[in-house]
Amino acid sequence: MASGRPQHLPWSEWEHFVNYPPTITYMPEKSSRRTAIKQFVAGSAALATGGVRLNPFSAHQEPAHQVKLKGNINHSVCRWCYESIPLDEFCRSVKEIGLGAVDLVGPKNWPVLQQYGLYCSMCYTGGENSLTKGWNNLAYHATLIHDFTEVIPLMAKAGYKDVICFSGNRDGMDDETGWQNCVKGIHQVLPLAEKSGITVYMELLNSKIDHKDQMCDRSKWGVELCKRIASPNFKLLYDIYHMQIDEGDVIRTIRENVAYFGHYHTGGVPGRHEIDDSQELYYPAIMNAIVETGFKGYVAQEFIPAASDKIASLRKAIGICDV
Repeated sequence: MASGRPQHLPWSEWEHFVNYPPTITYMPEKSSRRTAIKQFVAGSAALATGGVRLNPFSAHQEPAHQVKLKGNINHSVCRWCYESIPLDEFCRSVKEIGLGAVDLVGPKNWPVLQQYGLYCSMCYTGGENSLTKGWNNLAYHATLIHDFTEVIPLMAKAGYKDVICFSGNRDGMDDETGWQNCVKGIHQVLPLAEKSGITVYMELLNSKIDHKDQMCDRSKWGVELCKRIASPNFKLLYDIYHMQIDEGDVIRTIRENVAYFGHYHTGGVPGRHEIDDSQELYYPAIMNAIVETGFKGYVAQEFIPAASDKIASLRKAIGICDV
């Protein structure tokens, strides 16, 4: 290479770029020969600045780890998917990405979230929070009533609004008995929830792969329970991953049940890993459908990162869902 000119590049073209340097742009991989020349020049400029991408129209450069959010989706992330990362470190990373909330945290860890200015967008009780021993079984009502009547005042004091619950396993129980038992038990904690401004959410879980024998495993079952309970303080947590497995038809289901779905979880199908193009769901379309319903609640990432850099996977997922 002579005088800085790339090999195989005619002097006429090289002199043009030296005398009239182009604005730095970032083009798709499919490019013409002229685009390739521009990318070469842009690459040289990036090397000269230590690999930092420059915006020629802005003197302020945002850190590369931040996601510029559009504000149409309230993003959150489920803590349990990142248990290998200490909570303090996880909270710092969540804040750096630009998130303001974390899902599925119990009272003992709320102070850590508060230390970092993070909201608990879906609370656990201080009890067992069992997915198998739920409201459909009268034998567990006493424990559940205790746990919920204990946590609701704590939530109200902390300024939190949403708490999760589960139907439990069928254990041979028919739908009607399950509905009746759930109504009987949940009605015993709803007056306190309503008085405190707290909403109780039952999560829809698949019974095909992850939670064998789970009773609340279809939107239809959960919606019927909502109708019987008949309170604005009881809704469904629609888990997109779980319901893709057990019933599919995600976007139409979201559109038709906006009155009953108050919170969403994500996850790649199959495998429950990253929500990128390695799996079958197209999350931008799903998020657009959620936004179009006028939804103002939270969408929480609940995939289990398969990549070694778990926070990078989370950052990418937020970018995918931020429509």
